[in-house]
Amino acid sequence: MNNKEIIQAIKEARENAKERKFTESLDLVINLKGLNLKKEDEKILAFIPLPHQRGKKVKVTALIDQALVTKAKADCDEHALLEDFKKLDKKAIKKLAKRTDYFVAQANIMPKVAQTFGRVLGPRGMMPNPKAGCVVPPTADLKPLVARLQNLVRIETKNEQTIKTSIGSLALKDEELAANATAIYEYVVHHVPQEKNNIKNILVKTSMGKPVIVGEKARSKK
Repeated sequence: MNNKEIIQAIKEARENAKERKFTESLDLVINLKGLNLKKEDEKILAFIPLPHQRGKKVKVTALIDQALVTKAKADCDEHALLEDFKKLDKKAIKKLAKRTDYFVAQANIMPKVAQTFGRVLGPRGMMPNPKAGCVVPPTADLKPLVARLQNLVRIETKNEQTIKTSIGSLALKDEELAANATAIYEYVVHHVPQEKNNIKNILVKTSMGKPVIVGEKARSKK
């Protein structure tokens, strides 16, 4: 996938998009092949910093005790204190998850975080993850972490050989969307065993639009 191909596909997806009362996002879909997802080293789970923010504020909720409450109030969108965990039922946690993109947790209370939030956040892939830098010490500075999360995207193969993620709002320039797509593609192609030979095809689509195949296969289909 080169820059010209991805920009061409983005332009086509944008042209095909119907007029909406809101700004759609653009999704990148990488279909893989030849992987054995039963093997841990052939699965993909990664947090990738994008060169451009996705055009929508990433909301961060801190799960902390009194050691980080002042910083959490200043730098995060929401927070839940350890002493209040017992007041949160499943319904309340689900509502919190809907309002949150990333959860940050204080490392020394992680057992309580897992006990209270695990059943809801675990299946959603939203538990605070050390790979994303979201498990922090009681002395952490949350401001730079929250800033970094604005550009961070999670990708995962889960149970199928497909990676799908939003690369940004259509309010972004084509070149910015292309740069975000390329960052993800470059990570994937260098973390599968046979590199490009494990890539079946690449597509882009608006959140409510039809997919557009990137590159040679797109042109041959016309």
